[in-house]
Amino acid sequence: MTTIELVQGDITRESVDAVVNAANSSLLGGGGVDGAIHRRGGPAILEECRKLRASRYGKGLPTGQAVATTAGDLDARWVIHTVGPVFSTTEDRSALLASCYRESLRVADELGARTVAFPAISTGIYGWPVDDGARIAVETVRAADTAVEEVRFVLFDEQAYEAFADRVR
Repeated sequence: MTTIELVQGDITRESVDAVVNAANSSLLGGGGVDGAIHRRGGPAILEECRKLRASRYGKGLPTGQAVATTAGDLDARWVIHTVGPVFSTTEDRSALLASCYRESLRVADELGARTVAFPAISTGIYGWPVDDGARIAVETVRAADTAVEEVRFVLFDEQAYEAFADRVR
């Protein structure tokens, strides 16, 4: 059974097997979690992302999918990149958000990762309400058939931490 832990802090400082990156589809870095991971992880991550774009993901990584690279200078072995959906009030995209967590855990299993740190995918610039994002994240992880022993949700601020804590309790 997978243990769920909560941390308020900086995901780039976590010591885990795999850190999940809330990436944009280009895989070439961006703002928020994506930019922080690329900055702290160094050029090795970007180099592998460029190779992925030149081969399997010429048009970018599709929303809800996940792919792994080295973690570069992070205190992790891998970065699992996943592209969350942009929140919409006219279209239910919750299945895509759940897919980000499920696919990241599938990739973690393929890698043999036992500890995985997740951010609150899509709840930043992509506008997903944090309470609903926490619900989808926790329900998806709890329902996953995975060999990952510990999922650590690393939340940037107190509001996100409390939203996830309400779901984990």
